[in-house]
Amino acid sequence: MIVWRKFLTAGLLPVPEPRVITMSLHLERINWMPSPPLVPDDGPIDMAHLGRMTLGDLSLEREVLAMFAGQSAGLVEALAGLPANAATLAHTLKGSARAIGAYRVAEAAERLEAALHDDVDASEALLELGDSVAEARVAIDAMLNRS
Repeated sequence: MIVWRKFLTAGLLPVPEPRVITMSLHLERINWMPSPPLVPDDGPIDMAHLGRMTLGDLSLEREVLAMFAGQSAGLVEALAGLPANAATLAHTLKGSARAIGAYRVAEAAERLEAALHDDVDASEALLELGDSVAEARVAIDAMLNRS
């Protein structure tokens, strides 16, 4: 290789001309398959998260889900009148929801908590929380009644 460079630099070897290749550009619309979401949306409860939190113990999963279903219904009922401790109740629900993988409930509870702390109208956040809790409870009831 060193010998070849000596010949090339001395001008003893021809230097190839750069070639330009022309190609026609063919544009075509491709209908790609939609990408999956970055965070899988497996429903109101992230069962993989719940399984990790309960160490795969199915009876513990069932117990935790039943406790959450009861607690969330009670908290939403208590929040309906927006009592003085509503932000604390929303925070409690947010933590419980995150613990079992009910992320939509947790996000709705977080929005309600923020609205209450910012002293803005919380009625829309309260409705959203009620809807997300109802959705989670339907899923939990289905899971508990399966076996």
